Amino acid sequence: MSGPPPRRRGRTTLLVATAAVLGAVAGTCTGFVVQAGHEPTALPPLSQPSLRQAKGEVVPLSAAQDRQVKVDGDLRELLLKKPRGAQKADWLAEGADWMSLDAYADEYKKPGGAFENLIDDQFRRAAVTGWKSGHLAVEIRLVQYRQEEYLAAADAAGDGQYWAYEEDDTDVWVVPGTGDGTAYVHNKPRTEPGYMPMYSAEAHAFRGDIAVEVWVYDTEPISKKRIMDLAKRQMERL
Repeated sequence: MSGPPPRRRGRTTLLVATAAVLGAVAGTCTGFVVQAGHEPTALPPLSQPSLRQAKGEVVPLSAAQDRQVKVDGDLRELLLKKPRGAQKADWLAEGADWMSLDAYADEYKKPGGAFENLIDDQFRRAAVTGWKSGHLAVEIRLVQYRQEEYLAAADAAGDGQYWAYEEDDTDVWVVPGTGDGTAYVHNKPRTEPGYMPMYSAEAHAFRGDIAVEVWVYDTEPISKKRIMDLAKRQMERL
């Protein structure tokens, strides 16, 4: 997994802000010219009619209906469960676990830059789970952001999709029910001396303030059905 690409939102935000300022200035100048040719207009009275308040009580959502209650709880409980017969992942202490900011940044080729980006993106926390079955290995992460300034989870999912698409000989599908969630199967295995060729697949999506990452590795080609099933079931739990 490589470091995140430059954030695309910066240039878009700058263009929108500049256009808004120029539009406001042009509108203000036009207004002054038009107003100069008219007699002063009397101001309307300050009093306004009172608004009628709607009757009835507002019924709050139950914990089961309120998604925010769910995602503000224990994220580990929202991760897919290890399938029956599969073994827990060697790289995890016990089933689903928390992943610190340092540990998550270390997953990138340039941890230092990734760490700074995650701080800027208002990283809140990450939960991870994984399992093995023969040569098959699965890892799933839920990465949550505070999102006080912008939609960081959407950006994170977009970064994952950007790099996944850069891989050679890759098949791509939209994950149903996720908006722009995408699954990828890399048909060309990675090879290293002393190791068996390793195929991989991944999926990236987001829901609200949570970015979802699904990773699958195997010594045999990975089917579309496998990665799509994992991605869809994980998104349904959110």
